[in-house]
Amino acid sequence: MSTELKDPNRVAKAKKLIYAVSIVVPIVVAVLFSIPPIEGLDFSFLPPIYATLNGATAVLLIFALVAIKQKNMRLHALLMQTSLVLSLVFLLCYIAYHITSLPTPYGGEFGMIYYPLLIAHIFLSVAVIPLVLLSYLWAWAGDFNRHKKWTRFSFPIWLFVAVSGVVVYMMISPYYGA
Repeated sequence: MSTELKDPNRVAKAKKLIYAVSIVVPIVVAVLFSIPPIEGLDFSFLPPIYATLNGATAVLLIFALVAIKQKNMRLHALLMQTSLVLSLVFLLCYIAYHITSLPTPYGGEFGMIYYPLLIAHIFLSVAVIPLVLLSYLWAWAGDFNRHKKWTRFSFPIWLFVAVSGVVVYMMISPYYGA
């Protein structure tokens, strides 16, 4: 826990950065789908890696919940920090793949499941960015009451995004390179 972040000016600056990141990341990802892929680079190996990162994040989130229920704050903090790092690595892999590859169309018979799940996953992955970062900020600042309030929303959404990312990958993976 950092005493520096308890300074209201530092918290305000951190919140501004969180809001900026929460706006810039979805815009950058959306722009990726409107530009032609970079040729000459092959990152086609990344989708199973970033699906695994999503799965690992989901598992760590559940372990972090168990840790905090057992009042093991140190383990909880470590698991949450690791989850944040995995989510960042996921984002970097996702961007690397999508700047070098055309979108993969879904060709399965379960479109009535796949598309609503994909849409929910996309919208909630955008919404979860500020929720998770603000939840983390409040814990880091030592404001555990706010942290708990924000976590009631951010945790289930983050867990859904992580799990649905794996399911979406499993559903579309047969169509990569098809």
